[in-house]
Amino acid sequence: MSKTVAVLVTDLFEDVEYTDPAKAFEEAGHTLTTIDVEKGKEVTGKQGETTLTIEKGIDDVNPEEYDALFLPGGFSPDILRANDRVVAFTKAFMDADKPVMAICHGPQLLITSETLKGRDVTGYKSIEVDLKNAGANFHDKEVVVCQNQLVTSRTPDDLPAFIRESLNVLA
Repeated sequence: MSKTVAVLVTDLFEDVEYTDPAKAFEEAGHTLTTIDVEKGKEVTGKQGETTLTIEKGIDDVNPEEYDALFLPGGFSPDILRANDRVVAFTKAFMDADKPVMAICHGPQLLITSETLKGRDVTGYKSIEVDLKNAGANFHDKEVVVCQNQLVTSRTPDDLPAFIRESLNVLA
């Protein structure tokens, strides 16, 4: 069954951490919607390889309209977590036990939404202490799936495992 996937993304996202999973999700029949603070804005990946036009502004979306949440890494999650509406949107998916897929720095939005206490996760090396301080059980593995709901990975090198497990959780 195809799912609607909200993608929280802004400038300086890690290009391949968006493009590879997005392609795989769409090929599996899922529909993605890019969401940032403002609709219609063009955002560019930090490698400069990918430019996206944001489809919806955070004020125009409701978490109930989506089946899952995808958080690509790069600097994007750190920028987005400064916005209270983005953080509340993220928290709603975790509170409702909807699928959430976060790679690299993506878990920063989960840290700020205070939804990781007791959860098994991984993430980029530089946020390991932050994840632990947020109450998460950190595992240095290519992919960690928690309660068949939360999928996390560390780096672009982990993309094959991240995509595989994300597709399993979406199935």
